[in-house]
Amino acid sequence: MNTTAPAPPRSAAEAPPPASAAVDVAFPAQRPKKSVFKLLGEVLDDGGPGYLQFAITNVCNARCDFCNFAVDKLDPRQRRSVTLQEARDVIDICVKNHIGYLLFVGGEPMAHRDIRAMVRYAAERGINPMICSNGSLWTEQNMRGLAADGVSSIIMSVDTHDVARHEKNRGLPDVCRKMQHANKVFGELGIQTTASITASKLIDDYEKLPDFLRSLGFKSCTFSYPLSSLASSYLSFSESSLVSFTTEELIGVFEKIKQMKQRTGFPMINPTESLTEMQRHLRGEKEHFGCLGGHKYFYLDWNLNLYRCHFWETPMCHIYEFDRSKLIRDGCTRCMIDCYRDPSVLQFVAVSVSDAWGNLKQGKLGAAAKHVFDRRNLTSIKAVVENWKWIGGV
Repeated sequence: MNTTAPAPPRSAAEAPPPASAAVDVAFPAQRPKKSVFKLLGEVLDDGGPGYLQFAITNVCNARCDFCNFAVDKLDPRQRRSVTLQEARDVIDICVKNHIGYLLFVGGEPMAHRDIRAMVRYAAERGINPMICSNGSLWTEQNMRGLAADGVSSIIMSVDTHDVARHEKNRGLPDVCRKMQHANKVFGELGIQTTASITASKLIDDYEKLPDFLRSLGFKSCTFSYPLSSLASSYLSFSESSLVSFTTEELIGVFEKIKQMKQRTGFPMINPTESLTEMQRHLRGEKEHFGCLGGHKYFYLDWNLNLYRCHFWETPMCHIYEFDRSKLIRDGCTRCMIDCYRDPSVLQFVAVSVSDAWGNLKQGKLGAAAKHVFDRRNLTSIKAVVENWKWIGGV
């Protein structure tokens, strides 16, 4: 397997903070519109659009205790960022491989000087570009510029229900005020924002979170499940005591999240079924939904190595080698990473429809019927209905 990039990635030292050039909002990105029939065709032929998390840099300006991307943990000699041309190549490859959603992550993706150009190129190629940020580098210019460039959704990290504790853990003074202002601006521009909350010991009362999130201007949230180790190149994990739980404690954490969702009614992207599935995982019980990582969802790092998810040790291939022959679908349940396990519940029904259609075209009526009448389709549909407003906003 060739996992060596054709050209060495640009050093992060060459990537200054976001450019301060004037934003031209008079010429918004022209995103091709898809008809309902084309979307239906995507579901029938391919189980719906794929999703790629693209770590365009491993540089971060935060000091989170539970993350090894932290500026005071990562050796400066190891800092890397992709070039703009590499990012454009990645986007072109995504188009060829039915990737409909591209989430720019890091590190801190807003630290990359070419983030706007990447977002615009993705949007103009018909992909929905999203950004996951710690919220510290927002400016009036880059927010309005990104909206004009075609960004479809913004995710911002929130650690707890208290400003002082959040900003102390992040090492980012005044970041809560910046997020509050960002939510106001993005809301005015029609861009959906979501709070991403790491389930950690910084949270002592989950039912205090909705009011805090509302005070920051968030209208939805998602929980990132705690990670103390990862075998891939991704560094969003730590052996910190903040994310160190016994199995029973973690089962209880998932129960608290479920109760928060039920009692407060605050929109939460994690499907209830997925939270229950993670409890099955922890108890060693049979899980109902295999992960679609490697089949519909992927992780790409700053060296352009493509992984099925953050957890796996070995890359699938280098991005320039990626095609349908590299896809993996084995029903994996090794990990409990929310950004792969949650959408696997949501997209199950679309993939099931595609499987049924494929078998029907081959005259395999029994196999097609098996997919159509799979009871998990109803569970998946219920999860989609739970999250329909958020899905539509992306």
